[in-house]
Amino acid sequence: MNNVNPKDLNNNQKCQFLQNQLKEFWQKGDLLDLDDYDILVVPSVSIDQREGKKIDGLLHYEERLLFSLIRLRNPHTRLIYITALPLSPTIIDYYLQLLPGIPFSHARNRLLLLSTYDGSLKPLTQKILERPRLIEKIRRALRQGRSYMVCYNSTNLEQELSIKLNIPLLASAPSLQYWGSKSGSREIFAQGKVPHPDGISNLKTVDQLLNSIGELWQRKPKIKRMVIKLNEGFSGEGNAILDLTEIQDFSPNHVNKNESLIAINKHLKNLRFQAINETWENFASRIPELGAIVEEFIEGEIKRSPSVQGNISPRGEVEILSTHDQILGGPDGQIYLGCYFPADSVYRLQLQEIGLKVGKILAEKGAMERYCVDFVAAFNNIKNTWDIQAVEINLRKGGTTHPFMTLKLLTNGYYDDKTGLFYTQQEQPKYYIATDNLKKEQYKGLLPSDLMDIIAKYHLHFDSSLRRGTVFHLMGALSEFGKLGLTSIGDSLEDAKAIYDQVETVLDQETALYFDPNYTNFSPNLPITWTR
Repeated sequence: MNNVNPKDLNNNQKCQFLQNQLKEFWQKGDLLDLDDYDILVVPSVSIDQREGKKIDGLLHYEERLLFSLIRLRNPHTRLIYITALPLSPTIIDYYLQLLPGIPFSHARNRLLLLSTYDGSLKPLTQKILERPRLIEKIRRALRQGRSYMVCYNSTNLEQELSIKLNIPLLASAPSLQYWGSKSGSREIFAQGKVPHPDGISNLKTVDQLLNSIGELWQRKPKIKRMVIKLNEGFSGEGNAILDLTEIQDFSPNHVNKNESLIAINKHLKNLRFQAINETWENFASRIPELGAIVEEFIEGEIKRSPSVQGNISPRGEVEILSTHDQILGGPDGQIYLGCYFPADSVYRLQLQEIGLKVGKILAEKGAMERYCVDFVAAFNNIKNTWDIQAVEINLRKGGTTHPFMTLKLLTNGYYDDKTGLFYTQQEQPKYYIATDNLKKEQYKGLLPSDLMDIIAKYHLHFDSSLRRGTVFHLMGALSEFGKLGLTSIGDSLEDAKAIYDQVETVLDQETALYFDPNYTNFSPNLPITWTR
């Protein structure tokens, strides 16, 4: 495609034409660590607006890619970071102070912060595209041939912006996003012979869903629950649980098909939704637009939700970056809350193996950059082993991306795929616990500057000499939503948990002084109970 006129290409071809530049960059080394390049960060959570409403403080999730500011440790790297609303200078100062060996002013001079001044729930990238003067300002700031764009997830919006700016998009092309959907994930798992729950994909109507539930129930008569997922759900908020035990007498193996379908149809109104205030009427209305799948709910007295994160280079090389045990919540444990790094040693190498297999299939299809595979692990008491089932592929950055990249960039360490551990340059292993959802009513009203005061008073910050402590994010969501993100890094999982607990305890104490004048239960030396 090197000898063609870009004007003669369609958008998909133009995107590929630009992305070919990344292959040339990549030959010179790790692109993300190359100096003297301009990085445009567009942290747009480009998902359906109605799905976005289910996430408290979604607008502030644009702050999750602020770890990218640590790239300014390379003395000639320049970075443009765009948000819907202006970021507090306190937040920016906080991240720049984390840079090792780089004067604050030197890094700040190479950082351009831009905002659309638009607080609506439209995707950030759409807001940028609606502002041609802003696009022109970005274009003038970027050096052609020495710039690229990174994003949270890649859609036609990000592709269009990349083309308008004439810079490559470091992400999978939007035409490949199907492989990161619930239905596409199941196809990848089947192709790779990866164990995954029995189910049916690509459902476009409620009638198709109804018949698929009956079909799955008939071939799995002992099944107790099913999970119904919108194809483009976010963080588990698009999931619903169907409890079949309440209509067990209407199993298709007990009554005729028509009677069974009538019972199932009536029972769909009793779905347990993971998103607060979701209704069957709204959920059902999304199915024709977003599509859905239904699959068996993996039962088990002892269950975990591990994941593996990988990266595909512009040249198709696949590497494993990390494994995690995810922390899930919500009515049925479907909502992503946070994670532990690394995943349990009993299955982390198995996760790596599956992750590589999935990554190679994605690379063959042309995928690029970050991907993640989520699993359900149920303990088998008879075999005394963990049964691992793959449930989803995220062809984008996810909830485990920013904590791991924060650790990597702050320590300049490396992930060892032989052990599944992360080591600093001094060969010291590091662990962390991270969350986007430390959320309490009493935290509302805290300003970023208030948080900085608390961090300084109790020495909660990350210590670059010890490579230990807490890095905070989502600080902009504190005042309105009482919601905060943090990554607590320690020398063991127990140490990381103790650091995390100290942060939560201190925040509880500081906010309780105003929220509850009678609060007297603070003890900075509370015993830590570690259960995993």
